[in-house]
Amino acid sequence: MELIGSTQMATYARPKTSHFLPAISTTASSYRSHQPAITLNKNSNMPWRTNSYFRSGSAIPTVSALQRDNLDLVRAKTMFYPSNRTALSSRYMPEDWYKSNQSNYRESESSRNSAERLRRDTIRLIQDKDQLTRRTQDSTSKNIGERLNDISFWRSELNHEIDNMVTEISVLTDVKRRLERALAETEGPLQVSQECLFHREKRMSIDLVHDDVEKDLIKEVEVIKSCQERMRRHLERAIAQLASNRAAQHELERDLSDKVTAQRIDDRCHHLRNTSDGISYYRGIDRLDPSISLPDSWSKFTDDNILHSQSQRAASHKLRDEIEILLNATSNEMWNQFNTVNVSFTNRISETADTKNSLQAHLAKTLQEIFQTEMLIEALKKAIRDKENPLKVAQTRLEERTRRPNVELCRDNPHHRLITEVREIEDTIHKLRQRLMEAENTLQTLVKTKVTLEHDLSIKANSLFLDQEKCMSMRKSFPSTPRLVGYT
Repeated sequence: MELIGSTQMATYARPKTSHFLPAISTTASSYRSHQPAITLNKNSNMPWRTNSYFRSGSAIPTVSALQRDNLDLVRAKTMFYPSNRTALSSRYMPEDWYKSNQSNYRESESSRNSAERLRRDTIRLIQDKDQLTRRTQDSTSKNIGERLNDISFWRSELNHEIDNMVTEISVLTDVKRRLERALAETEGPLQVSQECLFHREKRMSIDLVHDDVEKDLIKEVEVIKSCQERMRRHLERAIAQLASNRAAQHELERDLSDKVTAQRIDDRCHHLRNTSDGISYYRGIDRLDPSISLPDSWSKFTDDNILHSQSQRAASHKLRDEIEILLNATSNEMWNQFNTVNVSFTNRISETADTKNSLQAHLAKTLQEIFQTEMLIEALKKAIRDKENPLKVAQTRLEERTRRPNVELCRDNPHHRLITEVREIEDTIHKLRQRLMEAENTLQTLVKTKVTLEHDLSIKANSLFLDQEKCMSMRKSFPSTPRLVGYT
């Protein structure tokens, strides 16, 4: 690990010895004061005496510049002029001098041993801490590398899940569009069915019946409306599911964006070295922030997002299957009902056509019978007219014979025969007139029947026109199965 900043050197301070003081007294008075100082008579006229330069204790005297110049002058006079020393009394005993030397030796060895031991311990401490620092830094780099691997793993999982979710959203969107197209396609058949019902309301008289065609048309309208209602419900569910899918995708993409940023930061941290640029001190950065997440909560957050996305995808896939089943079911229901209505129309048209043909046959026969009845009436009238002259002859004969005189007015056989003839002719005319009345009544009945048949024929023709021309021509535009399931 690279040491940041300048190395702070440890100093072991001892009282600094003045360069103009004797070494023995300096050592004895500065490092130790284990020997009592020799007391001499103080004389202010002798500035070179010991008590003029030393004080008891380890404090270093403070000497001004003027005093230092004076002392240097005194020292120079003392050292370079030995004749001056002869008049001086001895300051220490030789034993003291040897003891002082021995003490200094021992003190030097002790100090050197302590310094050497401190140096060895410090070097070992530096090496140990350096190794510890390197190990810690390597461990931290290893942990950051493992963290990068974890982030890479979760990034790959998020990318995979996002790809799956994008695919699912696209597929569900296509299914939703198909459902919308299928729902729009049902408007045409519904309008056709309603128009057929409206057209069939124009049937007249007896043909305005609640037949099978009308029942099936009403059922067809109900089936189409039921299919539309189910399609609308599934369309609303598809819209809501798409919103949920996009929300899950947004959460995944936001988590992925955070992972990318974190990976970029950790990768930069992983490549930082002691010689890298941009490293600096950040005081207090190592304090624990209670708002940051823990590894368990970190991985659980992404795992929860992926699980939520997977659950939404499963729900979306299930909804797509339901929509597929619904489209096929509604298409089959509408086509089955459409075929049922067409069969009912065909049967009704065939039945109406047969009835119309029968009415036309009856009308033809009725017209023929009317013609024959009219001929019969003319024949009866002629027969009655033909009996008038014979009746007149018979009655004239009777009237003429009433003019016979006297006894000649006899009820003879001709008289009886004439009376019988008159009565027979009158009876014949009466019967002919009764038959003429019957024929005229029959003719009136036949005429009424003709009018009824002609009116019924017009009704049947109108019904055939409505069912065959109006309704069936519109029903030819019923959507195909691919259009009903939303493919086109």
